[in-house]
Amino acid sequence: MVMSTEPLPTNLYESLLSKLAIVLELTQKSDGIVTPQAKRALLQATNDFKNAINQAKELAASLPGGEMLVEEQDEVIAMLENLRDRKRCAMFFISSPLLVELLTQFSSQPLAAEGLSAQDAKMEIDSMASTPFHD
Repeated sequence: MVMSTEPLPTNLYESLLSKLAIVLELTQKSDGIVTPQAKRALLQATNDFKNAINQAKELAASLPGGEMLVEEQDEVIAMLENLRDRKRCAMFFISSPLLVELLTQFSSQPLAAEGLSAQDAKMEIDSMASTPFHD
């Protein structure tokens, strides 16, 4: 399939209905298709309609983006929706006043080891290392 870079000719698709109507009119005439002239006209109209259908199919098949199956497209859409929802949730959480308040409270608390001297901190670490189980 050759991909076309030209815009899709909508007039081709619009003409399909009128071409089909001509075929139907020729088959519904009161004198039918018994004369050679009527048969030729019907054959010409039918071939014209068939050629337009084939051309429309080729153009539709050459449109970009038709490489994926419907199931694959559904998977990609679901993944993109999931990503969008996670980003929305993250943006909501980041901009939440509650988060700002919690971070402010946390940052204003002194660190546990701040009041300890270097020797006390070393002793604390040593005692923790020798304790077999911590909660």
